[in-house]
Amino acid sequence: MKTLKIIKIGGNIIDDNEALHSFLKEFASIDGPKLLVHGGGKSATKLANQMKVEVKMIDGRRITDAETLDVITMVYAGKINKNIVAQLQASNCNAIGFSGADGNAIVSEKRPIKTIDYGFVGDVKKVNTNALEIILNNAIIPVFCAITHDGNGQLLNTNADTIASALAIDLSNIFNTELYYCFEKNGVLVDVNNNDSVIEHINSQTYQELKSNGIIYEGMLPKIDNCFHAITHNVNKVCIGKPEMLFNAKTKYTTITK
Repeated sequence: MKTLKIIKIGGNIIDDNEALHSFLKEFASIDGPKLLVHGGGKSATKLANQMKVEVKMIDGRRITDAETLDVITMVYAGKINKNIVAQLQASNCNAIGFSGADGNAIVSEKRPIKTIDYGFVGDVKKVNTNALEIILNNAIIPVFCAITHDGNGQLLNTNADTIASALAIDLSNIFNTELYYCFEKNGVLVDVNNNDSVIEHINSQTYQELKSNGIIYEGMLPKIDNCFHAITHNVNKVCIGKPEMLFNAKTKYTTITK
């Protein structure tokens, strides 16, 4: 069984043209099957402001009304996705851009209203791996944006970390999957102000201890929860850190295990 690397990049790379260019050149050099998932960065907020579409956030999460969905679809599935694909082609890395609707790859359901109405936000329900298996086995690299669909013609804004985790879980039936979350820190940190205080290994027991001691809190909790969800559903390896963890053996980062 081949090993498939699923790599998620966030706004800290996407918002910096030089960092994105450098990352994609390195990404293109990774051997074997690979898949890239990207978030949206600040570009959607910038375009929304230019178009005079109100940006609404609650606890760091975007409220996606119909106008906002139009903006993020333009930015995520259009500008960012096609820019990444074009840069990969320039590095002789044959890539194809995906939303969840393309190839019916990811079907989501609109998040039910509980205390907050998030609007057109989707929670992943199903991943269809048939088309992806064919593409990956023909050395073509899928590049996923953070847009899915509900199977009834409605596009949905969907968390990119969750998309990466869902793809890693469902593709683990075909490949040995490894999941890498790239962000601006060196990994999960003991001290958020000290980038060298990397916790190099976290398992389910140490995770509970880190939570109860207040070392892992707020924004990191859903990211780590995604990691454990993946690792308990047949994903071989989950890592969190700077993109250098993929290319430099001396780089410190965090590995999540059961």
